[in-house]
Amino acid sequence: MSLTRAIAIAGFLVAIVACAVVEVLARRRDSTIPTLGEVCAHAIAYEVGRVPVGRIGFFGFWWWLGWHLFAR
Repeated sequence: MSLTRAIAIAGFLVAIVACAVVEVLARRRDSTIPTLGEVCAHAIAYEVGRVPVGRIGFFGFWWWLGWHLFAR
């Protein structure tokens, strides 16, 4: 395994652990941090006029993620 690949994998693992820690902190009773579900709901509901920009953005993100992680 090359050093670049190891650094990339370590970076993704750090990001996943950081997201998990923030989610746990957000689910505390007296927390003011929004949960991931609340953030996604707010982003998906975003519209410019009658164009659902948030939904289009999420679709584009899932397409990009699938293309880069699963298309080989």
